[in-house]
Amino acid sequence: MKPEVEIYDTTLRDGSQGEGINFSVADKLRIAERLDAFGVHYIEGGWPGSNPKDIEFFAEARRRRFKRARLAAFGSTRRKQTPVESDEQVRLLLAAETPVVTVFGKTWLLHVRQALRTTPEENLRMIADTVRFLKAHRRHVIYDAEHAFDGWKEDPDYALASCRAAAGAGADRIVLCDTNGGCLPTEIAAITHAARTGLQGRLGIHTHNDTGVGVANALAALGAGADHAQGTINGYGERTGNCNLTSLIPLIALKLHRRCVPPAALPKLRELSQFVDEIANLRHDPRQPWVGAAAFAHKGGIHVSAVQKLPQCYEHIDPAAVGNSRRVLVSDLAGRSNILLKARELGFPIPSETPELKTILARIKELEHQGYEFEAAEASLALLIRRIIKHQALPFTIEAYHVSMRRAGATSVCEATVKLRVGGAVAHTVAEGDGPVNALDGALRMALVRFYPRLRAVRLTDYKVRILDSSGGTAAKTRVLIESSDGKEEWGTVGVSENIVEASLQALVDSIEYRLLKR
Repeated sequence: MKPEVEIYDTTLRDGSQGEGINFSVADKLRIAERLDAFGVHYIEGGWPGSNPKDIEFFAEARRRRFKRARLAAFGSTRRKQTPVESDEQVRLLLAAETPVVTVFGKTWLLHVRQALRTTPEENLRMIADTVRFLKAHRRHVIYDAEHAFDGWKEDPDYALASCRAAAGAGADRIVLCDTNGGCLPTEIAAITHAARTGLQGRLGIHTHNDTGVGVANALAALGAGADHAQGTINGYGERTGNCNLTSLIPLIALKLHRRCVPPAALPKLRELSQFVDEIANLRHDPRQPWVGAAAFAHKGGIHVSAVQKLPQCYEHIDPAAVGNSRRVLVSDLAGRSNILLKARELGFPIPSETPELKTILARIKELEHQGYEFEAAEASLALLIRRIIKHQALPFTIEAYHVSMRRAGATSVCEATVKLRVGGAVAHTVAEGDGPVNALDGALRMALVRFYPRLRAVRLTDYKVRILDSSGGTAAKTRVLIESSDGKEEWGTVGVSENIVEASLQALVDSIEYRLLKR
């Protein structure tokens, strides 16, 4: 059996340093609990010497019981020419009362001389004194060798000496850090192999993604003898981010066939990725490998036809292994297989010999040519299929509408009038709104809710506009994508017109009709 790979998560510390990431104490506690349940070995909670928020987090975390993971406080070695027991930052690491303490020190002589402005000998003493002091206080100590690879390329003997200073003082793990994220996998592999030869005990890797190879560099280190990997969920982090654990974990488990998290956790990987994005208030990246919505999405007709018969033709794993699922996209590139699979996915189990299949495919391609796009508007696609297959009467029809702007003192007021028919009844309503779409939405809802009370729960949650042909100027076609929700599920609809209000109305009508016809 190959040795287990330890997973060290630094989303709450290194990840929080990414642009646009700002976790509250409550956020950090929720993420820590989810990471523990998922089964990572270490959770780095923050740097108690850098800000009051992290001090508060560790105070709250002491009241929690973690079942699998060990919580780590992060900090630096002692300051130069300062007794370690007198260093306030080191004392705050102890005050965090975590079972694990991770400290970083300088490996690169450039940093020793120019950043620390001290001697190489004093730097080695700073490393050893700090590790020895923390071990004397019964902490599990992880030593992060900052700029290890850049330092190794300049002076391998000194780089190794700095790591040995930590190991000799009792560090439980030595972690090589590609802090600038500028190394290539071949360099990472060679230096990790050299460090493995010169050091005893478990060796770790910490990579950044500045050149887009953060995950590849971590894999290179694991192949060269490392068995401890650090990273963040969704690759959050300084500059372009850290090694992405949502890619690295399944690569270790499913490609390298080495244990890293409990096997039962892997099908929860996508859920964990989405949860952390939600807490960070970031939109989930659909193109994330393994966990993104597009990771197992098929659009080309030949691909869809093949996947239908033999999934491994175009899928490197079963999507369910990481909690994901196969998606079939419908566009002007679609073939009969796309339509069949998509229709079944949307609740229309039509056989392959259905005569309307050709009509559906031709209509989709015609609409895509006009500017419609159904990948993010599956509710509109479901309605299109339903209208062609079932030939049912619409739940309502709009007979007329009008939108106008008027001045009311110093402000503008938008007003929409809608006249619609439901069966033999006619409704005629007027509503005001913050803009034409908001006013139309209000007028439509006001007219329909007395016939269909369940529409009270429906809300427009997102609204996107794209100009399809900017060379047309103000007469250019506009595509409107709308996302709606009833509090239980979400769905997308689309409208296209030279008139942005008309395009918006198409998408609004589809949104309401989909909810009324959805079972």
